Amino acid sequence: MKVKEALSVILERFESGDIPEAVALSCYPPADIPLAKWSLLNKLLAYFSGTQDARGIRQWNKIGRYPRKGSRAIHILAPIVKKDKDENDDEKVVRGFMLVPVFRVEDTDGIPVDYTELIVPELPLLKRAAEWGISVRAVAKSPYFYGAYSQGRKEIVLASPEESVFFHELCHCAHHRIKGKLTPGQDWRQEIVAELGAIVLCKLIGKEADKALGNGYRYITRYAEETKISPYAAAMRVLGDTEQVLGLILAQGHE
Repeated sequence: MKVKEALSVILERFESGDIPEAVALSCYPPADIPLAKWSLLNKLLAYFSGTQDARGIRQWNKIGRYPRKGSRAIHILAPIVKKDKDENDDEKVVRGFMLVPVFRVEDTDGIPVDYTELIVPELPLLKRAAEWGISVRAVAKSPYFYGAYSQGRKEIVLASPEESVFFHELCHCAHHRIKGKLTPGQDWRQEIVAELGAIVLCKLIGKEADKALGNGYRYITRYAEETKISPYAAAMRVLGDTEQVLGLILAQGHE
């Protein structure tokens, strides 16, 4: 495997529009593992390989875990650092990169890893996500995002305990089920459908309806301004899709 091939994994995701979500999620692995200290590039390589914990053989052996027979390593990039002959003897510069093999935790056996788990609060409609095969997990509070839905990983990640955040991501999930595939990236129609749906769910079964209304209006306004139409016009354009999303979520009653 060549360095360019490793980098191509990242470049392909930029083209598909998956990078914003990936950056957000890869920045919040459990804090007590080696991967937490990796560069963002290597965190992304691990994330796109389907893991948030990967280590070298010796690191796994140290905690009583071993790569499973037949499992294949993934590769991260390590800098090749050498002294600069033209500068002070103590000066070091990066001369290139080399590939370092690591194994995903999913490809190892042994003593269970003791991760610090964040608890997902009891939220209305959690059962709906479970019925659709969507896992819901919490991550550390972030200044960059509140929640994310990954259609590929079938997962909702929450960096906020607010039910309006969960409702927003659940609406993305329902929209995905209706359309078959969401447009990669922050598509204004999809974002307004999710936020409008979240406001309605807060009004119907939530506890934070007034707060959700104010925050939701500001959120919709931001996306409406990007497409140079009024918040009202933007909401009206996606009203049909929003109705379908809510109908799917509420089809089996409130839980």
